[in-house]
Amino acid sequence: MSKLRCHISISLDGFVAGPNQSEKHPLGEGGERLHEWVVPLAAWRQSHGEQGGEVNESARIVEESRDNIGAAVMGRNMFGPARGGAWGDEQWTGWWGDNPPYHYSVFILTHHPRNPVAMEGGTTFHFVTDGIKSALERATAAAGGKDIMLWGGADVARQYLAAGLLDELELHVVPVLLGRGARLFDNLANVQLEQVRAVEAPGVTHLKYRVVK
Repeated sequence: MSKLRCHISISLDGFVAGPNQSEKHPLGEGGERLHEWVVPLAAWRQSHGEQGGEVNESARIVEESRDNIGAAVMGRNMFGPARGGAWGDEQWTGWWGDNPPYHYSVFILTHHPRNPVAMEGGTTFHFVTDGIKSALERATAAAGGKDIMLWGGADVARQYLAAGLLDELELHVVPVLLGRGARLFDNLANVQLEQVRAVEAPGVTHLKYRVVK
């Protein structure tokens, strides 16, 4: 049975992005520090068409995160810098260039309709305007029995947690304090998590949880 899984980097004070996200600062001001642990890894570099890189305890976590994924869901703000209003520049096709690292269908949650965008390498971006359950249903159908990855950001992950639709959550806890930005765990008092494992690695601790239903 397909599972909805989420892997997300988070600061010690609970933020998954810094303040003032924009085209210049996709992860908000200071938010790039949340991903300094993953960018040097060989597993990450290879998925972005680069060679070389480090191999440590985090490599296993990154490789596992990609295993058995057949489709994904993400929020509009993760897909691009536009905030509010319609799409405007229809040429925007994400942060990742002509060949995004997904290679499966990705369902973008938005209030504004747009035709699907097919990219190189098998990635197709679909735009879903009728809510998180519809996006998950469509992603599940597209995944063909494999799991679905929830790529975030914070607001979308929080909605799926609150609705009881998320099955697994892996936090990559980075020893930085952002002070403000996009917080993951606001107003989630009724969500119960069961810890599955904890893995220490350079610059990050990986905490994996099963969502109790």
